[in-house]
Amino acid sequence: MNLGILGTGNLAVTLGRAWATAGHSVAVTGRNALRAGEAAAQIGHAAQAVDPADFATQVDVVVVAVSWEGLETALSLVGGPQGSLADKTVLDCTNPLDYQTGQLKPATGSAAQLVAGAATGAHVVKALHLFSGASWPYAGPRATAPVVAICGDEPRALDDAAALIRDLGGQSAVVGGLDSSRQLEEAAGFVIRVVAAGHNPRLAVPDVDPAALRAAQATTV
Repeated sequence: MNLGILGTGNLAVTLGRAWATAGHSVAVTGRNALRAGEAAAQIGHAAQAVDPADFATQVDVVVVAVSWEGLETALSLVGGPQGSLADKTVLDCTNPLDYQTGQLKPATGSAAQLVAGAATGAHVVKALHLFSGASWPYAGPRATAPVVAICGDEPRALDDAAALIRDLGGQSAVVGGLDSSRQLEEAAGFVIRVVAAGHNPRLAVPDVDPAALRAAQATTV
């Protein structure tokens, strides 16, 4: 895949490096050309920094890895409102949170829905916002690979997201359409609150084996 990463921070670099290692080409862009060049250099030889005006023409799938505050500006930079990303898969990794309280910043809707509105005609998938960049790539047993909850309305875009998550070593779980994205973003806030309370969020949800649950349900029918 020809991947485009909108963003130049740690998450952009870590994801880009993992995908480059998996064989993808990576184009990086952002507001600051120098930082985009530095990010591409950190990712490696498969990556290049590109001018925002040329970004959309060089990529098949776009990964949005910017802060909530810079989201609309970043999408405008690459011509999103003018339809430059139409028909492309766009993965939104934004966490629109107050990191002190875990509260979601938008009063209604979600960051992913804002992306859909500001990237005219794009097929948006919410993905990869719950795990830090340090989680990737995952190289442990497949049975315990991180499960990345994703949501979106376009089957092909969901397939693209699932393929990229596999290339990171993760598993994907489709949990609904894009109208489910606010719930996914609130889940990140829940994780932050549990950590702030001094606990591991992995222990704050039930350990449920779907296969065992189905078997138990079958015996009661």
